[in-house]
Amino acid sequence: MDKVERLISIIMILLKKDVVSTTEFTQLFQVSKRTILRDMETLSLANIPIYSVNGVKGGYGIMDEYKVDKRLLSSSDLENILTALGGLEQILLTEDVERTIKKIEAMVSPLSLHRSVQLSFYNWQGRSEVLETLKTCQESILKKRLVSFEYTDKDGAVTSRMIEPYELHFSESSWYLRGFCLHRQGYRTFKLSRIDHITVDERAFQPRDDWSEQGHQAGYLPQLVAIKAWISPSIKDQIIERYGRRSIEDHRSGSLLATMYVPQNHTGFQFLASFGTHLTIAEPQSYVEDFRSYLHQMMENYT
Repeated sequence: MDKVERLISIIMILLKKDVVSTTEFTQLFQVSKRTILRDMETLSLANIPIYSVNGVKGGYGIMDEYKVDKRLLSSSDLENILTALGGLEQILLTEDVERTIKKIEAMVSPLSLHRSVQLSFYNWQGRSEVLETLKTCQESILKKRLVSFEYTDKDGAVTSRMIEPYELHFSESSWYLRGFCLHRQGYRTFKLSRIDHITVDERAFQPRDDWSEQGHQAGYLPQLVAIKAWISPSIKDQIIERYGRRSIEDHRSGSLLATMYVPQNHTGFQFLASFGTHLTIAEPQSYVEDFRSYLHQMMENYT
């Protein structure tokens, strides 16, 4: 964390809390007491009304008049930010995210930290491996350094790649890296779990002029096709979570007909097969035939 970022963080913390001790600041920012003292002097010279309090419960504070005029976020706003970050922390637990959460928690009253929303994720072993790759990608994007790696596509073919990394994207349950591939001379998207032996190159790159346009046009979803399927009540909640209540029609017979949008490839087939006997595709007939062929191929592995 550089000095400017630290100074802004100090102001944000003091706007919320009455008095913060030097020890609290040193532990939060991992700097010396002398550094915190110089930071307070810098803020005072910038006309930020900082005052010091001596004694056991001493520390630094900011004038109440300044708080009234300058505070933009309410406790509710901060708690909402913490809830959002709490979800991000489960997906992407990095030192930067942890540090951000601690800084915002320092701005909220301890009585308000009993959050009403809790998020839980499976802590799969592979998650920690992907996070290591993700951290390397983050580093290369921030430093604008080329990265090289071996990439295994969905058919098992392995190629060596050198790319200019631009963006990390989280979709469904997977992380993706998007960048300009020097080997293919075009923008490509790489699934992090298919990347091996990633290395940050010493060479830097200049972001391409057309990246902003490419970034907005980046497509991570395949072509979707609308299908209708008969479903059992036991999976109704899962269909509602993904497609909404309007996607389901109640019939007099007690049957449920769901309209769903799925990829017309193995990804879509895997998704539909996960419902087992609780789902039967009704139309279009072409998708029924393709899905039946997929199931036959799967059964051949057990015959």
